Amino acid sequence: MPENTAERPLHRRSLLRLLGAAGGTAALAGCGVPAAYVAPGDRAARDRSARDPRLAFANWPLYIDTDERDEQRRPTLAAFEKRTGISVAYTEEINDNDEFFGKIGPALMNHQDTGRDLIVISDWMCGRFVRLGWVQEMDRSRQPNVARHLDPLLRSPAFDRGRRHTVPWQSGITGIAYNRRRLGRELRSTADLWHDDLRGRVTLLSGLDEAFALLMQGDGVDVTRWTADDFHAMTDRVRRLVADRHIRRFTGNDYIKDLSSGDVLAAQAYSGDVVQLRNDNPDIEFVVPEEGAELWSESLMIPNLAGHKRNAEALIDYYYEPEVAAELAAWVNYVCPVPAARDVLAGAKDEETARLAEDPLIFPDAAMRKRLAIARDITSKERPEFAREWNAIVGL
Repeated sequence: MPENTAERPLHRRSLLRLLGAAGGTAALAGCGVPAAYVAPGDRAARDRSARDPRLAFANWPLYIDTDERDEQRRPTLAAFEKRTGISVAYTEEINDNDEFFGKIGPALMNHQDTGRDLIVISDWMCGRFVRLGWVQEMDRSRQPNVARHLDPLLRSPAFDRGRRHTVPWQSGITGIAYNRRRLGRELRSTADLWHDDLRGRVTLLSGLDEAFALLMQGDGVDVTRWTADDFHAMTDRVRRLVADRHIRRFTGNDYIKDLSSGDVLAAQAYSGDVVQLRNDNPDIEFVVPEEGAELWSESLMIPNLAGHKRNAEALIDYYYEPEVAAELAAWVNYVCPVPAARDVLAGAKDEETARLAEDPLIFPDAAMRKRLAIARDITSKERPEFAREWNAIVGL
C-alpha cells in the first residue's frame, strides 16, 4: 500500500464542487433543452457481451489495487480477465462528480451511448442519474455475491431503494478528526466542536453534499428524512459560528495539512483520510459522534445503452467475492462494503494486512454501526435554493 497520503485517492470527495450550484439537472432541463428524463423502455441497448468479451470501466484515480512493480497492472482486474476472458478497458477519468456529469450528460439525455459500460460516482450524484433514468437496472440473478455480501447498512438508500441501479464500490464515513494530544481532551459529539477552546481552530468541509448531514445530526436530526426546516436551522447555526470566527475556514481535503501542522485542532473529515493520517501521526483520532455520522458510498452504475451490460454485471459481482473485496480494501483503506472480507483479512499471513481487519474505519464495529446513517439526498428541486444559501456562508 502507498505510504504517502499525497499518492492516495484522498481528493475524490474533497474535490467536489457544486459548479454553479443550480447546474447539472437544472441546467439540462432548462433554457430550451429537451426534457432529460429517459423512460425505462429506452435505456437498454442490444447486449454484445456474449460475442464481444470486453467492457469499458471508468473510475477515479488511484481507486484500485496496483502492482507495486508495475503501476499499469491492477492485480484484481488482471485476475478477472484471466478467469473470464473478458478484457477490461480501465480508465481513471473521473476527477469530479459535476465535471463527469457534464461530460457524459449530453450523450445520455440525447439517447446516445457514452462509450462506457461501468462508471463510479458518489451516491449523491448517483441520485441524479437514477432520477433522470440515465442508468440501467441490474439483473441480481446474475450477481449472487452482491445479493449475499452487500453490507445491510448500504442496501436501500433513499435515492435507489433496494439498490436496483447502483452497487457500492467503496464506502466511508464523514465524521470528526482531531489532535487529541494538542487538544488535551476527547471529542465525543459534534457539539464538542463549538466549545470555547476550539474557537478559530475548527474547519468544516466546503461542499454542501459533503458537509450538511453531520451538522444536522449534531442538531439531533434524523438525516434519512430531514426537512427544509432542518436544513435552515443548521445553516443558521453555521452562519452564527462563522460570524463569531469560531470556524477557521471551509476546506477540501487540505484539512489534512492543517491538522498535521497543528493550525487546526479539529476538522470535519473523511474516515479514509484518517486511516493514512494516523500512520504518520498517531495523535490524530477519528470519532463518529454520539449523535451519529453519515455513511456514504461511491457506487458502480451501468449507463444507458451500454453495449456490454452482462459483462459489467459480472465484474461488479466479482468484486463482491470476499477474497477480492479484501484485496481491494487492503489497498484503498476505505470502509469495505463487503463485511465478509474482514475474516479474509484477519487470516492474512502478513501482520500489517491482518491488522486492517480490526480497524473500525475499514470494518466499523457494532457500536459504530448503530450511529451511522445514509442521508436523504438533496433533490433537484431543493438544490438551487439550498446551494445558494450554503455557498453564501462558505464563500463560494
